[in-house]
Amino acid sequence: MLARNRFILLVLVGVVLAIVSLSLQFLNLMPTTPLEDEQVPGGAAGTGLGKSRKRVIPVPHTKAPELDPIAEAYGYCNTPNRTEQAWEGHSPADYTLLSVQVMIRHGDRYPLYSIPKTKRPTIDCTLSPNRKPSHPQLSAFISHMGHGDRGHWESTLGSVPRLPNHSACEMGELTQTGVVQHLRNGQLLLQAYKRHGLLPPGWSPRQLWVETTGKSRTLQSGLAFLYGFLPDFAWPKVTVRHQWSTLFCGAACDCPARNRYLEEEQRRQYRLRVADARLETTYAEMARALGLPPRQLRAANPIDSLLCHLCHGLPFPCLQAAPDGAAAGAAGAACLTMEQFSVIRRQQLDDEADKRRVGLYRKYAILAMHPYLNRTAGRMERAARAKAGAAAAGAEVALALSAAHDVTVAPLLSALGLEEARFPRFAARLVFELWRSPPAAGGKPQARGKGKATPGGEPFVRLLYDGEDVTFHAAFCRAHKRHGPRPLCPLKNFLSFVRKDMFAPLSASSYQEACYKRPG
Repeated sequence: MLARNRFILLVLVGVVLAIVSLSLQFLNLMPTTPLEDEQVPGGAAGTGLGKSRKRVIPVPHTKAPELDPIAEAYGYCNTPNRTEQAWEGHSPADYTLLSVQVMIRHGDRYPLYSIPKTKRPTIDCTLSPNRKPSHPQLSAFISHMGHGDRGHWESTLGSVPRLPNHSACEMGELTQTGVVQHLRNGQLLLQAYKRHGLLPPGWSPRQLWVETTGKSRTLQSGLAFLYGFLPDFAWPKVTVRHQWSTLFCGAACDCPARNRYLEEEQRRQYRLRVADARLETTYAEMARALGLPPRQLRAANPIDSLLCHLCHGLPFPCLQAAPDGAAAGAAGAACLTMEQFSVIRRQQLDDEADKRRVGLYRKYAILAMHPYLNRTAGRMERAARAKAGAAAAGAEVALALSAAHDVTVAPLLSALGLEEARFPRFAARLVFELWRSPPAAGGKPQARGKGKATPGGEPFVRLLYDGEDVTFHAAFCRAHKRHGPRPLCPLKNFLSFVRKDMFAPLSASSYQEACYKRPG
């Protein structure tokens, strides 16, 4: 009897082990991912932030993460609590960095619109090193900005506050998050370019070009970036120039065709929006919950305020109590929801796809951003033609910084042909790098000419968006053999693109012709 019981026990143990073994084999075939970013408030999509390393949940990959409205929204927030890889400053051996031109979008801001009948999000827009998110340089930055009267300010910029300073944020005001985002941006690029001596100690004021719109959020973002970037921030060396247009078009802003394309693009957006039955139903639900006409809710642009709540980990807004203290409605019935937010963001993603398909926005973008690109190309060409040592001596601009808006960066990406690039997040950065190759074999000097450097090497361009090298995705360099002996893009490609090739979609050969060409 005892022997038989032992035999039965051994058989049962063997069966259990077989089942466990088969189960483990099956589980190894299932796709598993950590907790998705959108489950952790403040997580940044696609970065690994907020993912649990202890708990693994199988998730069927039915949708690309970048198309998920909630994950995409967290990526847009760009919460500065993660490690970021920056590929700026990388080049083949023995290449020399001549200049860098950066366009940034301002950092995190308070909403530009408020949702009627709801309480505005409670955010403190003063700066405190003891409040998160913070930065090791924040305290010194606050102190240094107090001496801004020693700098040089163009136009009315001298009267714009250099720090956000309201305990209850004002509309559109830069937050502490926005300041920290750009201190980090500047610090990242300082580390990237430090070994290249882009702005070494003793740099000349002529080597630095800074421009911004007249909004406090762009000025303050630019100053935070500069403070993080400059190894020695000296106010007397800093001149801040004013761009009155968000397109940074300077003296070349007059362009009738650009305005026509923008109007057509706005009509396209409107038609797509009103044709979206789910979006209209969602707006009606939101308006009903708040006791508003749907038209008034749309005019208040609720997505801007909802994004602020999401980025700062705040509950979505609810209908405020009546003045007499009566309840606003049934519990939970008068609050906006994540589902409603997701519907609006999903429609915005659909709009981005339709925008690329139709192509009106690209035509607008080409005319909107040509003046900026033309000035960028001119600076690069001058730096490439400069005599050896001229840049180091302060004869040419080594760093040009433009502090701008989403309505600047988005058309710039489109004009460059980066149609698949994500919409500019808070504190987005687009970087143009100019490099010179080593002299040709044998030290034989190159022939001087357009786009050629004088000391022997050739000039090349790199283009980076939020730290990623997108050079060979840009329209001016897609056809270049990136795996050839010169793994960067020749400057002459960029110059040709800016001065002629970019107007091909408009059936024109120059900016003037494209701007004043009669429709049809």
